[in-house]
Amino acid sequence: MNRFLPSIALALAIFPAAFSVFAQTRPADEAPQPPASYYPAPPPLEAPPVQQGAPTAGLTSPLPRTPQKVERTEIAAESEAQLFAGARRVVWGRYAKIKGAKAGEVTVTRQGNLWVVKGRIDSVAPGTEGDWASIDGVVERIAAGVVQIRGEVAFRVAKVEKGTPCKVAGMLTFRRSGKSQVWRLAEGDNPCDGTRERFDLVYEKPAEKRPVPAQPKRG
Repeated sequence: MNRFLPSIALALAIFPAAFSVFAQTRPADEAPQPPASYYPAPPPLEAPPVQQGAPTAGLTSPLPRTPQKVERTEIAAESEAQLFAGARRVVWGRYAKIKGAKAGEVTVTRQGNLWVVKGRIDSVAPGTEGDWASIDGVVERIAAGVVQIRGEVAFRVAKVEKGTPCKVAGMLTFRRSGKSQVWRLAEGDNPCDGTRERFDLVYEKPAEKRPVPAQPKRG
């Protein structure tokens, strides 16, 4: 029994030193380190510079806010153009069959290479006085049986929208068929009440000017 005492005493002497070294090297026993002030790096003193681009003023949008101005009338059918140049009357289908209805007037004029159309019909049929329809625009293209006008057609009907004129505007298409001498507005539905207005421009043959016979001289 006495021979084991020196070994036990040596072990007891070594254990405290080993425990002390182990305690100093264990990460779990250390106090947690505070996080760095900036992670992963401090912010820059100023934002990165931005390259100056081209000015945006004066750019052309692919969808311009205002329609392109018509500079000249395209004539694709000369015979149609000659016929349309003689359009003189406006007929409004809403009141055309009422007794006492009369046609309105329209003028087709040439201003250089551009054709201009203006017309108006004032209803005089009983019970419709004060109602009217009008057209104002420029001719963009004339083809066989088709006249395209950029402008507006307005309809004033007392019982519709309390008499406020209802307008159809933009590209207006007037069509003629066969030997007819009438061009009817394809977009002729009234936008306020849906009535098919049947708005027509009608050719009118100019009156022939007959020469006045010379009077015989008195002897």
